[in-house]
Amino acid sequence: MRYVQLRAFHYVAISGGFSRAAEELLLTQPAISDQVRKLEEEYDVLLFNRQRKQVLLTPAGEKLLVITRRMFDNEQQALELLSESRAFRAGTLRIVADAAHHLLQILAEFRRKYPGVKISVRAGNTESVIESLYSYDADLGVLGEIPSSRDFDIVKLNATPIVAFAAIDNPVAHKKSLTFHELSNLPLVMRERGSKTRRKLEDGAAEAGVELKPMIEAEGREAVREIVAPGAGIGFVSAAEFGQDSRLVKIPIDAPGLLMDEALICLTERSGGKLVRAFLDIARSAAAG
Repeated sequence: MRYVQLRAFHYVAISGGFSRAAEELLLTQPAISDQVRKLEEEYDVLLFNRQRKQVLLTPAGEKLLVITRRMFDNEQQALELLSESRAFRAGTLRIVADAAHHLLQILAEFRRKYPGVKISVRAGNTESVIESLYSYDADLGVLGEIPSSRDFDIVKLNATPIVAFAAIDNPVAHKKSLTFHELSNLPLVMRERGSKTRRKLEDGAAEAGVELKPMIEAEGREAVREIVAPGAGIGFVSAAEFGQDSRLVKIPIDAPGLLMDEALICLTERSGGKLVRAFLDIARSAAAG
């Protein structure tokens, strides 16, 4: 008895025909027919009734199918186990994030469970995160919104308000909060267009009948921070991303609905990957806790 003969029989049985089995196994129909015929001849048993282009299992064929189902199911499980072990020993996970701050707990737990996996994290804004996922330049993304597209699997991480910040010696640093009207009269340092923080801020101001115009545009959150620190203007950031900086003071914005929804996302078609799935599982557990 040969493995290829049992495999040919199994795929004919589960797919319902020789031509379909040939397509599944990427072989020709005569090759599949020959393997099944040799198996039947060698053991002098009829496994299929071939009548009017219909292929039906005989009683002997039905009994053999029960066995081959277990056999090939075990083979698949072994393959998954071995490939999973290899991925977790020496795989690479690529993440692009508008703020890595939201991943710190998840990254720590993932590293604890899978120390052999190499992780790369690079910065981006909402547009570059989406673009990187679609172009397969990243496996996972973190961005400040919940995508509406059905192309993504999504884990909501948290929702935090957008706040203003200023240098500690700036005259507005002592204020308990700032309104959109007050902000419109101040020198503003905003991130580049494509930043979800900037878009949310401008949309919120527009709803209040106020237009916010940046005095300075800067690429990235850290660039805004370094421009604001010497007193050049007022910057904006999600409260969760403000961090600790003795040079700066955080100032709430008087707009209760001005929230950033941080989400971990990946393309649905790639969510079944072993490393991606493991990372998403840890993220879901962290979000639920």
